[in-house]
Amino acid sequence: MSLQPDTFKSLVKAAAEQVIASAPELTALDQAIGDGDHGANMKRGFEAVLSKLDAIGTQPLDEALKSIGKTLVMTVGGASGPLYGSFFLAAGEALSHDRSLPENLPEVFGSGVDAVSARGRSRAGEKTMLDVLVPVLETLKSGVGRSDLIEQIRTTASESVQRTAPMQATKGRASFLGTRSIGHIDPGARSSCVMLHAVCSVLEART
Repeated sequence: MSLQPDTFKSLVKAAAEQVIASAPELTALDQAIGDGDHGANMKRGFEAVLSKLDAIGTQPLDEALKSIGKTLVMTVGGASGPLYGSFFLAAGEALSHDRSLPENLPEVFGSGVDAVSARGRSRAGEKTMLDVLVPVLETLKSGVGRSDLIEQIRTTASESVQRTAPMQATKGRASFLGTRSIGHIDPGARSSCVMLHAVCSVLEART
């Protein structure tokens, strides 16, 4: 696999640290339309990932992704743990079937997105993290080989988060609010964006 271990560790470290730093923002967003625990849960999960990063970084990439997924499932709690965990577990499984990064990134990322959709029984348009993940997947598919792909991913993620505000939630805790969920950014979409931006920043610094 062409993604080097030190690059992988840098990507995971940056994403984890940015999620941890964003915990107050994620909490505030979740207090508006959820249980108010998204920030704390995500912080706990990614602190656990950081504590294991040296060991995770010695594993083959497919197993490393699965280890991240298992850690998140066991430590994040709430709905986010199984969802984010499923993403990394499925991405790792995809890599174990003769795929590599970055060559097969759309397929690997797509496997993670499909797993989130199946686990949450949801799809884009229902005010969830999929409203960021699905548009980013489409950007990956259409942008292969483009020199500005990283910036396109960053822009897609940012714009997609903002588009969750006028949506009415039909999945998760926020769906109980009905029309009162309108006008608020989805916290899961925001945490997805935070991670994607962190990854983009590392990749930009290395190009």
